Amino acid sequence: MSEEKIHLTSSEIASLWNAYMNDSMSKCILGYMLQHIQDNDIKPVVRDSYDLSCDHLEKLTSIFEDEQYSIPNGFNEQDVNFNAPWLFTDTFCLTYVNHMAKVGMLSYSGTVSLSFRDDICTYFSHALHETNNLYRKSLKIALNKGINARPPYIEVPKETDYVNSKKYMSGINPLSSKRPLNAVEISYLYMNITTNSIGVKLCLAFAQTSSSKEVQEFMLRGKRTSKRHIKLFVDALMKDNIQAPHVPDVAVSDSTTKTFSDKLMMFHMSLLTASGIGNYATAMAASQRSDLALRYERLSLEVSGLAKTGADIMIKNNWLEQPPGIVDREKLARNKRQS
Repeated sequence: MSEEKIHLTSSEIASLWNAYMNDSMSKCILGYMLQHIQDNDIKPVVRDSYDLSCDHLEKLTSIFEDEQYSIPNGFNEQDVNFNAPWLFTDTFCLTYVNHMAKVGMLSYSGTVSLSFRDDICTYFSHALHETNNLYRKSLKIALNKGINARPPYIEVPKETDYVNSKKYMSGINPLSSKRPLNAVEISYLYMNITTNSIGVKLCLAFAQTSSSKEVQEFMLRGKRTSKRHIKLFVDALMKDNIQAPHVPDVAVSDSTTKTFSDKLMMFHMSLLTASGIGNYATAMAASQRSDLALRYERLSLEVSGLAKTGADIMIKNNWLEQPPGIVDREKLARNKRQS
């Protein structure tokens, strides 16, 4: 059987759909940034990110047409006001590209493993390579400009060692002392501080530019949630005298002009909350101190509740585009009997 005749699997259909939705959203946000950004060091990497999204959308559309696959609505120019006043600092734009490149690398590595047809696997493998290059480029610019938040430094190990007591895994009992954090646990605490910091700024920007009270309240709830989580993670580091990362200036302006559609902003937050839940799940599995694992589990439930509220708002307003699914056979049978 020729390659072109092999049907797409459910995982490939899902991956292509998600990729199109994410790239169409990114194209809107990055296109808006390019209208206003001034920094000549930062603008090229934002342009590269925008061009990647455009190129991906063209290739995905070609795949959809070849497969007679209904092209998702996604997002377009109607979802962004390019003439709105400047909303983000240039530093935020660089931090945003770097963060979304990280999210993209995680997503593409997963889709590569879920792809079986050679052309689909090649597309996602290439997208992963491009996104990795974008991440490295944005990181290099941030380092050169001195605006990158580095993880805390610890002493380089001089010898290997083994865990010799079950107490190494403990941490729940408030009456017993907790062992110091290890390098793996520090890494995830740092990562979740920086990702939540970006979430805080995006929630503020979206809240102040939305005309919907419901969306505003949701975004402000998201901001409060992220700030509370940041404090918990910072406190965990400070208890071991580990300095929390210095997050660069990623401020937003005081503009209240509608910049993005409520549909786009709510979709973006659903993407970030899903990424956050994934980060917490990974951190929970990697953390060997039981109090940290339980904390991540509790915070994951809190973020899941926020995500559920967001989904309810999107459904209520007909903003939640439905992913591809199988045909409801029972519904078909009932409709046939009624006709």
